[in-house]
Order: sequence, then C-alpha cells, then structure tokens
Amino acid sequence: MKELIVGLVQHGVADSRELTIARSIAGIRDAAAQGAKLVVLQELHCGSYFCQTEDAEVFDLAEPIPGPGTTVFGDIAKELGIVLVTSLFERRAAGLYHNTAVVLEADGSIAGRYRKMHIPDDPGYYEKFYFTPGDLGFNPIDTSVGRLGVLVCWDQWYPEGARLMALAGAELLIYPTAIGWDPNDSLEEQQRQRDAWMTVQRGHAVANGLPLVAVNRVGVESAPDGAGKQCFWGTSFVAGPQGEILAQAETDREQTLVVTIDCARSEQVRRVWPFLRDRRIDSYADLMKRYRD
Repeated sequence: MKELIVGLVQHGVADSRELTIARSIAGIRDAAAQGAKLVVLQELHCGSYFCQTEDAEVFDLAEPIPGPGTTVFGDIAKELGIVLVTSLFERRAAGLYHNTAVVLEADGSIAGRYRKMHIPDDPGYYEKFYFTPGDLGFNPIDTSVGRLGVLVCWDQWYPEGARLMALAGAELLIYPTAIGWDPNDSLEEQQRQRDAWMTVQRGHAVANGLPLVAVNRVGVESAPDGAGKQCFWGTSFVAGPQGEILAQAETDREQTLVVTIDCARSEQVRRVWPFLRDRRIDSYADLMKRYRD
C-alpha cells in the first residue's frame, strides 16, 4: 500500500464511562467519514485516567479480551470497514491485569494485541499498582492496512521498543498515550517536557525510517481523592520517516486529525539513510545489562 489515510482521535473524559466511550465512537465515525482506513485511539480511552491514585476498587473496571470493549469497538470497525487501534484495561485473571492495545480488523475481528511493556510509577502515574508488565514482546500486528508496530505511552521513551518493532518488519509505529503536565510546574518546564515527548518519538521515526502516530488525551482530570490533577497536553501528531511533522493537534481541545501517509517513502528514506545496514550488532551485547559498571 503506497498511501494510508490515518485518523487520530484526541478527546477528554466525560461525566461517565458511557459518555466517554461515546466520544471515542464519535471521533472514530468522524475520521472514517473523512476517509480514514486506520483509526487510532488514545490510551485508556474508555474512561478517566485512574492511575493518579492507588485504589483496589478500580480493578472492577478491567475486562477480559475478548470482552465488552472488543465487541463494541469491533462492531464499529466492521460497520465502517476500518482497522481500529483501541486501548483497554485487560483483566487476564484475578489479580493479573494489563494495559493492553487491541487492534481490530475491518471485519471486526481481533487482529492482535500488545501489552504495555514499560510501566511507570511516578506521582500522578501510579501504573505499577494496576498493570503487570507485558509479556507478548515487541511484535508487530499484521492487518489489511499493513504491519503495525503498536506500543503504549511510556514505551515511547525507549528506543529499544521502536527498534525491535522495526526489526520485525513494522511499517508504522503507533503510540496510544496519556501524558500531561503537573499544573504546579513552571511554564518553561511544561514546555520542555512536551518538546522532549515529541522529540524522542520523532527520533524513533528517524532512526527506523518509519512514519509514527502518537495519540494523546486532552483536558484536565482531577485525582479521585482531590489531592492533585493532570493537565493532559493533547498534541497528538503524525511524523514521517525523517521525523517531519505531517499533522499535529492542539494542546487544549478535542480534535480528530486525518492525514495521508505516503508509506512508500520509508523505502526511499532507508536507501539514503541506511541505519539498519550499518548497525554494529556484533558490539551491542552490553545493551542486555542494566548498567555498565
């Protein structure tokens, strides 16, 4: 496929889980109406970002895969004839939960899933309480629109994940995301953080010669205990294989972006910048160490 029309759905949380899911679905329909054949949703798009606090009752929100979420979104994918990247709170077994991206084929079936590998544990992002690190590895998912290298949020800071997806033949890197500012940080620090977030992902695109899609939440979400809040900075974007920005959402409003990606450019870029050819795989053994003491 030489060209692929991709939709990115950036939205905030509504007053209920049902209304929040309705926002995801409205964005999917909007993107499909504009011609998108692949639509990507943000991280944990079915509800609020619950990881701001640790609360065992939140595990009640988790669902099996296949389950209610894959049924609802699979039906939408089938109806619209699109490939859809969702992000669900997976209940694998009692006491075992994952942050899981599920890719739904245009016929509504599950094309594959990816369980988030890198799990943060920082103020406002207490994900280690909720999510077991993924155990499916960095394996692209084959779909009717191409081989998708799907990762999730915190994975985007690690070049190893993107590289392994590329080495397995991924044609597009995809990051459903939930990241924002601490409102107590200075404006300068907030800008540095957002710039770093975009820069590292554009670097993954450049280093691997692949287009990249990042879809982030937007809006202010208060912690359930009222002790803090996250200001999600939106800025969902698509970068080309040289890191060039093809489309970018705003920081403070819900948007559906639709952009056409020239998939054939990866071949041309990799011929000029043959990074995969020049890798010194005979000298990288120490990457398997935590640190070189």
